[in-house]
Amino acid sequence: MAKTYFYYSAMNAGKSTTLLQSSYNYKERGMETLLFAPNFDDRFGDPAIYSRIGLKKEANLFDKNFNLFDCVEKETEITGNLRCILIDEAHFLTKAQVAQIITITKRLNIAALCYGLRSDFLGEPFEGSKYLLAWAEELVEIKTICHCGKKATMNMRIDKQGNPVKTGSQVQIGGNESYYSVCMEHHMGGVESIQKYALTGGSHVSH
Repeated sequence: MAKTYFYYSAMNAGKSTTLLQSSYNYKERGMETLLFAPNFDDRFGDPAIYSRIGLKKEANLFDKNFNLFDCVEKETEITGNLRCILIDEAHFLTKAQVAQIITITKRLNIAALCYGLRSDFLGEPFEGSKYLLAWAEELVEIKTICHCGKKATMNMRIDKQGNPVKTGSQVQIGGNESYYSVCMEHHMGGVESIQKYALTGGSHVSH
């Protein structure tokens, strides 16, 4: 029976790259996949999943009212060999959508690979992440590191001057210009963390 997998990490750990590689692996073995991404990331102008290393693949866009089960069930009628769905930015899913994903794996026997953040820039859980951590049958951490060399588990939001941001909306689309991946110690340290990061030349190492 198919399972739901939740691949979680801090930002800039290569989640989208891993997702696209996983989809490629399925297709290389003759099995079809279906990709999903949130509809409010308009940085690139078309409905696709992009990785930081330049990979790209067309995706179906979802919002909070999108029914994943209905979409996948209809696709199975068209594509007789659909074996896996892959969801980018899965932390933006709702509780109901996570329940739909579980139902897809059990009723349709289609694997679900979900990739997302565990928490926001304040350390608060996203709705989608909370229920994926609770309900997914397989939890896999994708690791990246803080500038100090420790494992990065937190996301630090910064303003245009590079100062840590401690208030604001949970959702703010951005990349390296808006967020740093840091360990818990440097997430708590704030400004000190930014200063040390700047001294390293702003380098990140991802795995």
